[in-house]
Amino acid sequence: MTCKPVCQLCRNLVLSNAVSFNGTNLVINIPAGSYDQGQKVCLVIAQAIPATTTVNAPVVITIGDGDQLYPLTTSCCAQVTACGVRTRTRYSTVVSTSATGGTFKMLGKPCCMPNNNLQSIDGTAPAA
Repeated sequence: MTCKPVCQLCRNLVLSNAVSFNGTNLVINIPAGSYDQGQKVCLVIAQAIPATTTVNAPVVITIGDGDQLYPLTTSCCAQVTACGVRTRTRYSTVVSTSATGGTFKMLGKPCCMPNNNLQSIDGTAPAA
């Protein structure tokens, strides 16, 4: 297989402006603009994920200079955590809006994100 010397990029491609860890969330900043309900966004995390990021940090997205945090969720609406994303990787997402905000919902599964669901519940608190 040979590589084409010239090819078009997807019109939905969005490269992150910055990636940071604020002590709670892994924050991915994307270019300013309006992202419409149902719009496909092929998000590329272009910067390195900070070494101080904890693996269970929720991944959120900010737009331009805005400070609103939009969660990155799986296709079944579970919050994606830092262990589920990688640098220099493209994630197909769809914008999902509500009356008060929105989310970026992944179309596929995140990278090797562990499932920490309990095996069963019996009315008592789980062991740590």
